[in-house]
Amino acid sequence: MRPVRFAAIGLAHNHIFGQTRCLLDAGAELVGFHGAGDEFARDYAEAFPRAEPVSEVERLLDDPSIDLIVSAAVSSERTPIAVEAMRRGKDVMLDKPGAVSLEQLDLLRRTQADTGRILSILYSEHFENRATVKAGELVAAGAIGRVVATAGFGPHRLRKASRPDWFFERARCGGILTDIASHQCEQFLFFTGAETASVVAATVANRANPDMPELQDTGDVILSGGGATGFVHVDWFTPDGLPTWGDGRLFVTGTNGSIELRKYVDVAGRPGGDHLFLTDRDGVRHIDCSDVALPYGRQLLADIRARTETAMPQARCFLAMELALTAQKLAEDASHA
Repeated sequence: MRPVRFAAIGLAHNHIFGQTRCLLDAGAELVGFHGAGDEFARDYAEAFPRAEPVSEVERLLDDPSIDLIVSAAVSSERTPIAVEAMRRGKDVMLDKPGAVSLEQLDLLRRTQADTGRILSILYSEHFENRATVKAGELVAAGAIGRVVATAGFGPHRLRKASRPDWFFERARCGGILTDIASHQCEQFLFFTGAETASVVAATVANRANPDMPELQDTGDVILSGGGATGFVHVDWFTPDGLPTWGDGRLFVTGTNGSIELRKYVDVAGRPGGDHLFLTDRDGVRHIDCSDVALPYGRQLLADIRARTETAMPQARCFLAMELALTAQKLAEDASHA
């Protein structure tokens, strides 16, 4: 059986390295990449020297031997890339956000339905985080009963001087809820099992960066679905003293217990990341998740071969985007009222 072959189109965010390694580790073959002028093109070529740099994107889109297109282009350009790829018979894996407007999301939905191709978003705070994967296993096994609430926190370091111009342009980046809160929207659906959900309330603001008027440096969302509620807070306020880019945390409350994740750092505590704390009727324990397997890559490759939905159900992929985009619009409409 030949390996799934893939190509990268759009190298504007360093998440493209994680996307590519995820597929390579699962046994896929990187054929080539198109990223002329993109910020990470040179580093990508050095990291993956066997991949052919291709100046004309049509060569990759029209190559019948390529099964999958991956992209971490400028956020507003990901939907057009995905649409063209699906129309040419390719499956697609995007960095988040996959769309920056509800109109783009509608186009993605219609194209996916018309073509029958797979559209997947690699949410790194879920699929590349071992503590999150372990928490999913525990919840599925009934360790904390039925999930009734989640609270996700996604603080990030701004690194203003090193960000490209498009990062500070609302139309191109999509806004803070569309972007980083999409992680927490997807996890709310994953942990609750909700097949429908709604945005109860949402806010965005620029609290500390008046020199970048289109930047939103803080945002909040309240979600409802599956008999559960979800709270999301995201911001660009991670201080320089933290030894990683952000103290990502997730709380999952069930009817018989709770889980807390310290995904990237246990502040002034245990070294490294991937920390899980389980509280149930038997007590409290810490679980080191650093050796937990990450199944997303191999599941996606299996889905491409068998036309299944084990890595991420297609409906959840779209609903996670819809929640984030709806929250973004609700928050901005309220701020302009």
